[in-house]
Amino acid sequence: EALNNEKAALIYNEIDRNSLFQGTANIVDRSNMNSTFALNNENLKSEFDSALVSANISGLKGHRSVGGYRASMYNALPVESVKVLVELMKEFENKFA
Repeated sequence: EALNNEKAALIYNEIDRNSLFQGTANIVDRSNMNSTFALNNENLKSEFDSALVSANISGLKGHRSVGGYRASMYNALPVESVKVLVELMKEFENKFA
């Protein structure tokens, strides 16, 4: 549980901090297993998708009802994988914000 809380905190802190992204779930409704978020500027979607592919990050297809992206953080996913996504989001903001 502590590990899943750490992973969720990492991604949600970045979503809330990063000017290019926004969470799609209300803060009180956020899941520790699936984090949903979207770009604030849909014109950057192809660039972000390309950055994900370049970083070998897959499986972030958006939630069927809200679109955007969904990062699953199930028990088997290591914290390092979440850190890779967070770092990519920071680099993306540095490049496009």
